Amino acid sequence: MHSLYTSVASVLTPASPYARDIGHLFWTTFWISMVILIFVSAFVIYNLIRFRDRGQGGLPPQTHGNTAVEITWTVIPLVILVVLFVLTVQTMAAVSPSAKTKADAVKLDVVAHQWWWEFHYPGSDVTTANELHIPVGRTILIDLTSVDVIHDFWVPELGRKMDAVPGHPNTMVIQADKPGVYLGACAEFCGAGHAWMRIRVVAQSEADYQSWLATQAKPHAQPTTALQTAGQGLFVDLTCSSCHTLTGSGAPASKDVGPDLTHLADRETLAAGVIANTPENLKQWLTDPNSIKPGSYMPNLHLSSRQLDALVAYLEEQP
Repeated sequence: MHSLYTSVASVLTPASPYARDIGHLFWTTFWISMVILIFVSAFVIYNLIRFRDRGQGGLPPQTHGNTAVEITWTVIPLVILVVLFVLTVQTMAAVSPSAKTKADAVKLDVVAHQWWWEFHYPGSDVTTANELHIPVGRTILIDLTSVDVIHDFWVPELGRKMDAVPGHPNTMVIQADKPGVYLGACAEFCGAGHAWMRIRVVAQSEADYQSWLATQAKPHAQPTTALQTAGQGLFVDLTCSSCHTLTGSGAPASKDVGPDLTHLADRETLAAGVIANTPENLKQWLTDPNSIKPGSYMPNLHLSSRQLDALVAYLEEQP
């Protein structure tokens, strides 16, 4: 499962103007802190050597404090704090949605669940889960909320982090400078499955993004084999359709207890990034979900080998 993550999500490799603004603040704070550390360390070492006990014993002369020194070591930290405060406020303004950003951005609704992410693309009738597709060079305006506990959406290379709070929607922006896969995760402890609440952001050219969006708007492909037809029947008849939407299956839509499975075969991972999306892994997930993702709310349906083959054949069917 570790092979899914050949790169590391890092604030030190920004890939958007918003992440670079945060990076600049980080490095400014880092180097100011390093100068302070070096100065204080050198001053302490100097005093340890210069004023060490030379065997004379007794206490050194006790005199009143030096007013000039006391003013200096009060003013300098105050100036540093004011500078950092101003830089922080400027950075917060730069990485927050502005009126122009809201007018020009691609709109996206993100809903956090225990323990997966739901993505809605307003105006396109597209809903997907855990793997977010965005166009390169466009600002993405995210309306962020949660249906259960506090989560936190964070893709370090693309922008700031933001809490997803039940009943209190937040707004944030991200952007990708170039095509690629950018990794993120929930950054707020939210329960047993927190460590496996991953995010994969796939940044694409405008043409590829529009093509992906058009594909996602289509219903799931209809069965073409007897095994797939049996799988469709199982999806509708078992409790699968009580939690998951799969457009084109014949089951009622608008279920959001679990991820939308309409285009499951297009996704790179299963269980919010725990394992690669392969027929073998999907079969293992359906057999015993908690062996893959402890704490998962996905039930073990105790499916037979034939039922597993049928469901996997149907779910992994390509459009």
